[in-house]
Amino acid sequence: MNWTVYLTAAFFVLAVAAAGAFAVGKKSYFSAASLVTPYNLVFVGLFLASYILLLPIYGLICEGAQLWGLKTALFALQGTFKVFTIDADTELVLDYISGSVGPIAPLYSATVAVLFVADPIFTFGFLVLLFQNTGAYVRFFLGRRKSLYLFSSLNDGALALACDIRKNHPGALIVFTGVSAGEKGDDERAERVKALGGVCFKKDILAINLRLHSAARPMYLFAIGTDEAENIRQALRLIQVCGKVSHTHLYVFSTGIEGELLLTHTADIPMKVRRINQVRSLIDRVLYERGPELFRNALPAEAGEDCRNIHAVVLGLGRHGTEMVRTLAWYCQMDGYHVRIDAFDRDVLAEERFEALCPELMSETYNGVTRPGEAEYTIRIHSGMDADTKSFADQILRMKKVTYVFVALGSDAENVKAAVNLRMLFERAGISPVIQAVVYDSDKKDALSDLVNYRGQRYRIEWIGDLKSSFSEKVILNSELEEAALRLHRKWGKEEAFWQYEYNYRSSMASALHMAARIACKIPGADKPEEELTEEERERIELLEHRRWNAYMRAEGYVYSGSPEKSSRNDLAKMHHDLVDYSALTEEEKRKDSRVGTR
Repeated sequence: MNWTVYLTAAFFVLAVAAAGAFAVGKKSYFSAASLVTPYNLVFVGLFLASYILLLPIYGLICEGAQLWGLKTALFALQGTFKVFTIDADTELVLDYISGSVGPIAPLYSATVAVLFVADPIFTFGFLVLLFQNTGAYVRFFLGRRKSLYLFSSLNDGALALACDIRKNHPGALIVFTGVSAGEKGDDERAERVKALGGVCFKKDILAINLRLHSAARPMYLFAIGTDEAENIRQALRLIQVCGKVSHTHLYVFSTGIEGELLLTHTADIPMKVRRINQVRSLIDRVLYERGPELFRNALPAEAGEDCRNIHAVVLGLGRHGTEMVRTLAWYCQMDGYHVRIDAFDRDVLAEERFEALCPELMSETYNGVTRPGEAEYTIRIHSGMDADTKSFADQILRMKKVTYVFVALGSDAENVKAAVNLRMLFERAGISPVIQAVVYDSDKKDALSDLVNYRGQRYRIEWIGDLKSSFSEKVILNSELEEAALRLHRKWGKEEAFWQYEYNYRSSMASALHMAARIACKIPGADKPEEELTEEERERIELLEHRRWNAYMRAEGYVYSGSPEKSSRNDLAKMHHDLVDYSALTEEEKRKDSRVGTR
């Protein structure tokens, strides 16, 4: 009997299993809902290697017996099961190895000894996982008649949202999936979930049998992982699996264009699908809650001017900074005000990138130009400007009329440093603008609140965007701004289209946001229904709304179609026939502006 062949075969099986486990674990070739997991691959590899090594031993034991081959195979299988249950005939196996294997006996026996130790360990791990999942399923089933909040991942944002949901809904069933024991941070978070009375599954959200949950109770599903592509994949599968189930809400966390496109075809299903763009959500929320202060803090008109001045500085043109510049351009369109925006970024191509995103917004035809019936703003992009350099400090010191600053450089540490530095520079310049800086860590935000130096001087910096504030039921599930936007949308469209298409959703959100600012600025007629407007109020509202709409559409990347004919509109090309000054509109289009421009 060639024992070397069996030993080589066992090593080969172990090597294949290890390589497969590494590939699956590192590259995520397979869904976590699949049976093909790193743990399962290693388990199968150990089983097959143990069986291969036991085959020649039981071949010797059964030698000369009738049906020798069948008995050898069956007894070797039984012996392998015994190894995994800590019941192996260890002495018998080692005696046969030492007496029959020959020169490779030490290596053969050592390999068998390692497997005899490793196999029971994997059995124990399997049983632990089995009982964990069994317990989770029992709790999941017992909570089937409760409102279900099911998260695809256990991360800080998801946990912050779950904590707020538990506070508001003590009886709800909160479930996290994709929770890996031993993973960095997951064990600590799992303990917090346990304290919340929540349930943790190792399995992927797609592997959970949602049919166990009562169809009469609402389900809130959150594709909330840090990998946007994975969120979208899970969302599409969840739509297939339970899109036709009533009382089901799906929240997909995605900021990219891919999510916007892939999640549009949901109008014909009962499930309510909403894409959460965390970047836009933060900017909208900040301006909805604090935006009117931009107008209250505006500087008085100078000699020869008829507008108060808002001067905003945006530091960092990443996702948050870019979105803030685009939003300020249309948000600050208000009677009696002019906005200037200076944006700084260390990228030498920052201006080109922004112009590519919003070509007509940055066009010399509109940017920095005052034209009757048109949006008025001045945007300057300072490319290749590092916040740590003297040239940046010199630029800031020359700006004597800044009223608002937004800092978003990409990390909490950078944002805190830059915000404190800016306060120093503005103090030297003798001005005191509002400074808002993004800080994700809620504990850091709390520690930084009411920050003072050693002489007791307050830095007067607002820290925004932390997890507790951003991941709350009020923000994600029950947004007051979103409800106002939906009411505006219903003036001209069906509710389904509001949720289905990002164009409709975003446009209505912008209208609602600006509506709140108009009312705060006491624009005549802004707080009235359309039918109660006087003719003077109507014309003023229409003109203001069209100015805002022009700036908004250009901020979204739209350009004039080249013709006033409706047929020239092409949304794939982002070309619109109404991107003209107010006087060039038809009476029909002017009435649209008054309809959406009032409460």
